[in-house]
Amino acid sequence: MAIDRTKLTEMARKFKKLGRAFYERPAIDIARDLLGKILVHRVGKRTLRARIVETEAYVGEHDLACHASKGRTRRTEIMFGPGGHAYIYLIYGMYTMLNIVTSKRDDAQAVLIRAAEPLDNWQADLSGPGKLARAFDLTLAENGLDLGGDKLYLLDDADYRPRIVTSKRVGVEYAQQWKDELLRFCVADSKAVSKPRPWFTASSQANSG
Repeated sequence: MAIDRTKLTEMARKFKKLGRAFYERPAIDIARDLLGKILVHRVGKRTLRARIVETEAYVGEHDLACHASKGRTRRTEIMFGPGGHAYIYLIYGMYTMLNIVTSKRDDAQAVLIRAAEPLDNWQADLSGPGKLARAFDLTLAENGLDLGGDKLYLLDDADYRPRIVTSKRVGVEYAQQWKDELLRFCVADSKAVSKPRPWFTASSQANSG
Protein backbone atom coordinates (compact mmCIF):
# COMPACT_ATOMS: atom_id res chain seq x y z
CA MET A 1 0.00 0.00 0.00
CA ALA A 2 1.33 3.45 -0.91
CA ILE A 3 2.09 5.97 1.85
CA ASP A 4 1.87 9.69 1.11
CA ARG A 5 4.85 11.99 1.62
CA THR A 6 3.32 13.71 4.65
CA LYS A 7 2.96 10.43 6.47
CA LEU A 8 6.51 9.46 5.54
CA THR A 9 7.76 12.72 7.08
CA GLU A 10 5.83 12.01 10.30
CA MET A 11 7.27 8.50 10.47
CA ALA A 12 10.79 9.85 9.96
CA ARG A 13 10.35 11.95 13.11
CA LYS A 14 9.15 8.97 15.15
CA PHE A 15 11.32 6.19 13.75
CA LYS A 16 15.06 6.19 13.22
CA LYS A 17 16.81 4.22 10.48
CA LEU A 18 19.20 1.61 11.84
CA GLY A 19 22.82 2.56 11.22
CA ARG A 20 25.91 0.54 10.38
CA ALA A 21 26.91 0.03 14.01
CA PHE A 22 23.68 -1.88 14.68
CA TYR A 23 24.55 -4.52 12.07
CA GLU A 24 28.24 -4.95 12.85
CA ARG A 25 27.54 -7.21 15.84
CA PRO A 26 27.07 -10.99 16.29
CA ALA A 27 24.06 -12.46 14.52
CA ILE A 28 22.68 -13.98 17.72
CA ASP A 29 22.38 -10.51 19.28
CA ILE A 30 20.95 -8.88 16.17
CA ALA A 31 18.40 -11.66 15.61
CA ARG A 32 16.87 -10.87 19.00
CA ASP A 33 17.17 -7.09 18.56
CA LEU A 34 15.47 -7.15 15.14
CA LEU A 35 12.19 -8.25 16.71
CA GLY A 36 9.90 -5.26 16.63
CA LYS A 37 11.98 -3.38 14.08
CA ILE A 38 10.19 -2.17 10.94
CA LEU A 39 11.26 -3.49 7.54
CA VAL A 40 10.75 -1.03 4.68
CA HIS A 41 10.95 -1.66 0.94
CA ARG A 42 10.32 1.13 -1.55
CA VAL A 43 9.07 -0.33 -4.83
CA GLY A 44 8.40 2.34 -7.44
CA LYS A 45 5.78 4.66 -5.93
CA ARG A 46 4.86 2.17 -3.20
CA THR A 47 6.39 1.94 0.27
CA LEU A 48 5.83 -1.42 1.97
CA ARG A 49 6.31 -1.67 5.75
CA ALA A 50 6.01 -4.49 8.28
CA ARG A 51 7.07 -5.18 11.86
CA ILE A 52 9.50 -8.10 12.20
CA VAL A 53 8.24 -10.83 14.55
CA GLU A 54 10.43 -13.84 13.77
CA THR A 55 14.12 -14.31 12.97
CA GLU A 56 16.83 -16.98 12.89
CA ALA A 57 20.54 -16.46 13.54
CA TYR A 58 23.28 -18.12 11.47
CA VAL A 59 26.46 -17.55 13.38
CA GLY A 60 29.41 -18.26 11.10
CA GLU A 61 31.42 -20.82 9.18
CA HIS A 62 31.43 -23.21 12.17
CA ASP A 63 27.61 -23.25 12.18
CA LEU A 64 26.74 -26.25 10.01
CA ALA A 65 23.32 -24.77 9.18
CA CYS A 66 24.93 -21.61 7.81
CA HIS A 67 25.62 -21.28 4.07
CA ALA A 68 29.11 -20.06 4.95
CA SER A 69 29.95 -23.49 6.40
CA LYS A 70 30.54 -24.63 2.79
CA GLY A 71 33.19 -21.97 2.32
CA ARG A 72 33.47 -18.78 0.37
CA THR A 73 31.56 -19.07 -2.90
CA ARG A 74 29.97 -16.77 -5.45
CA ARG A 75 26.64 -17.28 -3.66
CA THR A 76 27.94 -16.56 -0.16
CA GLU A 77 30.43 -13.80 -0.98
CA ILE A 78 28.04 -11.13 0.33
CA MET A 79 28.05 -12.86 3.74
CA PHE A 80 31.80 -12.29 4.04
CA GLY A 81 31.40 -8.57 3.56
CA PRO A 82 30.55 -5.98 6.23
CA GLY A 83 27.29 -6.12 8.16
CA GLY A 84 24.31 -4.12 6.98
CA HIS A 85 23.65 -5.62 3.56
CA ALA A 86 20.84 -7.82 2.22
CA TYR A 87 21.64 -11.45 1.44
CA ILE A 88 18.87 -12.79 -0.80
CA TYR A 89 18.91 -16.26 -2.32
CA LEU A 90 16.57 -18.78 -3.93
CA ILE A 91 15.39 -22.06 -2.42
CA TYR A 92 13.80 -24.82 -4.49
CA GLY A 93 14.54 -22.60 -7.47
CA MET A 94 11.45 -20.48 -6.81
CA TYR A 95 11.30 -18.84 -3.34
CA THR A 96 13.48 -15.91 -2.34
CA MET A 97 14.63 -15.51 1.26
CA LEU A 98 15.70 -12.28 2.95
CA ASN A 99 18.72 -12.34 5.24
CA ILE A 100 20.54 -9.49 6.96
CA VAL A 101 24.35 -9.75 6.85
CA THR A 102 25.82 -9.07 10.29
CA SER A 103 29.18 -8.81 12.07
CA LYS A 104 32.46 -7.59 10.53
CA ARG A 105 34.08 -8.23 7.15
CA ASP A 106 35.29 -11.86 6.73
CA ASP A 107 33.12 -13.07 9.64
CA ALA A 108 30.23 -14.59 7.70
CA GLN A 109 27.11 -14.28 9.84
CA ALA A 110 23.52 -13.45 8.94
CA VAL A 111 19.96 -13.29 10.23
CA LEU A 112 17.04 -14.78 8.31
CA ILE A 113 13.84 -12.72 8.47
CA ARG A 114 11.15 -15.37 8.88
CA ALA A 115 7.94 -13.44 9.56
CA ALA A 116 6.46 -9.97 10.02
CA GLU A 117 3.19 -8.15 10.64
CA PRO A 118 2.12 -5.84 7.78
CA LEU A 119 1.53 -2.18 8.64
CA ASP A 120 -0.46 0.72 7.11
CA ASN A 121 -3.52 -1.46 6.39
CA TRP A 122 -1.44 -3.52 3.98
CA GLN A 123 -3.18 -6.85 3.50
CA ALA A 124 -0.44 -9.47 3.17
CA ASP A 125 0.48 -12.86 4.63
CA LEU A 126 4.06 -12.55 5.93
CA SER A 127 3.98 -15.68 8.13
CA GLY A 128 7.02 -17.39 6.66
CA PRO A 129 10.26 -16.36 4.94
CA GLY A 130 9.13 -17.25 1.42
CA LYS A 131 5.77 -15.51 1.83
CA LEU A 132 7.47 -12.46 3.32
CA ALA A 133 10.00 -12.05 0.52
CA ARG A 134 7.35 -12.56 -2.15
CA ALA A 135 4.93 -10.03 -0.63
CA PHE A 136 7.75 -7.50 -0.23
CA ASP A 137 8.61 -7.99 -3.91
CA LEU A 138 12.18 -8.95 -3.05
CA THR A 139 14.12 -10.63 -5.86
CA LEU A 140 17.72 -11.58 -6.54
CA ALA A 141 18.13 -8.09 -7.97
CA GLU A 142 18.10 -6.80 -4.37
CA ASN A 143 20.87 -9.17 -3.25
CA GLY A 144 23.72 -7.13 -1.80
CA LEU A 145 21.72 -3.95 -1.23
CA ASP A 146 23.16 -1.63 1.40
CA LEU A 147 20.56 -1.30 4.17
CA GLY A 148 21.78 2.22 4.81
CA GLY A 149 20.20 3.33 1.54
CA ASP A 150 16.68 4.47 0.69
CA LYS A 151 15.32 1.38 -1.11
CA LEU A 152 15.47 -1.38 1.50
CA TYR A 153 16.11 -0.53 5.15
CA LEU A 154 15.00 -0.99 8.76
CA LEU A 155 13.61 1.43 11.31
CA ASP A 156 13.86 1.33 15.07
CA ASP A 157 10.77 1.64 17.24
CA ALA A 158 12.10 2.45 20.68
CA ASP A 159 8.64 2.14 22.29
CA TYR A 160 8.11 -1.48 21.21
CA ARG A 161 9.02 -4.07 23.87
CA PRO A 162 8.07 -7.59 22.78
CA ARG A 163 8.01 -10.75 24.87
CA ILE A 164 10.49 -13.04 23.15
CA VAL A 165 10.45 -16.82 22.74
CA THR A 166 13.46 -18.84 21.57
CA SER A 167 13.53 -22.27 19.96
CA LYS A 168 15.36 -24.47 17.47
CA ARG A 169 15.66 -23.26 13.90
CA VAL A 170 13.34 -24.68 11.23
CA GLY A 171 14.43 -27.12 8.52
CA VAL A 172 18.06 -27.61 9.57
CA GLU A 173 17.92 -31.27 10.62
CA TYR A 174 21.03 -31.94 8.47
CA ALA A 175 23.21 -29.65 10.62
CA GLN A 176 24.29 -32.29 13.17
CA GLN A 177 24.57 -30.76 16.66
CA TRP A 178 23.67 -27.33 15.29
CA LYS A 179 20.10 -28.42 14.61
CA ASP A 180 19.42 -28.22 18.35
CA GLU A 181 20.77 -24.72 18.95
CA LEU A 182 18.14 -22.23 20.16
CA LEU A 183 18.75 -19.64 17.47
CA ARG A 184 15.18 -18.89 16.40
CA PHE A 185 13.59 -15.82 17.99
CA CYS A 186 9.88 -14.94 17.93
CA VAL A 187 7.48 -12.38 19.35
CA ALA A 188 5.41 -14.59 21.64
CA ASP A 189 2.09 -12.82 21.12
CA SER A 190 2.22 -12.42 17.34
CA LYS A 191 -0.17 -14.40 15.15
CA ALA A 192 2.15 -13.85 12.17
CA VAL A 193 4.86 -16.16 13.52
CA SER A 194 5.30 -19.14 11.21
CA LYS A 195 4.64 -22.76 12.18
CA PRO A 196 5.69 -24.67 14.18
CA ARG A 197 4.95 -22.17 16.94
CA PRO A 198 7.92 -22.53 19.33
CA TRP A 199 6.05 -21.88 22.57
CA PHE A 200 4.25 -25.20 22.05
CA THR A 201 7.52 -27.14 22.00
CA ALA A 202 9.32 -28.60 24.97
CA SER A 203 12.55 -26.80 24.05
CA SER A 204 11.13 -23.31 23.99
CA GLN A 205 12.13 -20.73 26.56
CA ALA A 206 10.19 -17.55 27.27
CA ASN A 207 12.16 -14.42 28.04
CA SER A 208 11.27 -10.85 28.76
CA GLY A 209 12.41 -8.55 25.98
